[in-house]
Amino acid sequence: MAVNHVHHVHIFASDLDESIRFYHEFLGGEIILDMELAGARNVFMKLGKGRIHFYDQPPKYSGRGSIHHFGIQTDDIESVVDMMKKGGIVFTREIRDQGFWKYIMVPAPDDILIELFQVDKQQLPPQFQDYFE
Repeated sequence: MAVNHVHHVHIFASDLDESIRFYHEFLGGEIILDMELAGARNVFMKLGKGRIHFYDQPPKYSGRGSIHHFGIQTDDIESVVDMMKKGGIVFTREIRDQGFWKYIMVPAPDDILIELFQVDKQQLPPQFQDYFE
C-alpha cells in the first residue's frame, strides 16, 4: 500500500506580502521557495513539518474559500489513483507528469480539492530540495 501524508495547504492571497508577514511573524514560517509558476508569484513556506503554498491571486470568496486545495504526497500515485477510480471517484483529467513531479487533482466530499502528487527525488531541481521530504 502507498505511503501518503499531508504536505501543504494552498492558499490564495489577496495581499501576498501581508500573508507572508503574518505566518512568519506570528507562527515562525520560513520561506523556502519564492518564484513565478503558472503565471503568478508562488511562495512556499515551511511551518513546522508542514508547508503553506501561497498563490498571488485574490480568492474568489473570502474566509474558507481562500483555501484552494491541500496537497497529499504519495510514493505511488498510480496505485492510489487506480484505487480511487475503482472506488467510484471520477477524475476530469489524467495524472500530469512534469518530469520530477506527477500530480492529479482529486475531487473530495464537500467540494474539497486535493492535489495528490509524487516526487522523483532523483530528478528534483536544487531549488526544491528543502520543499519535499
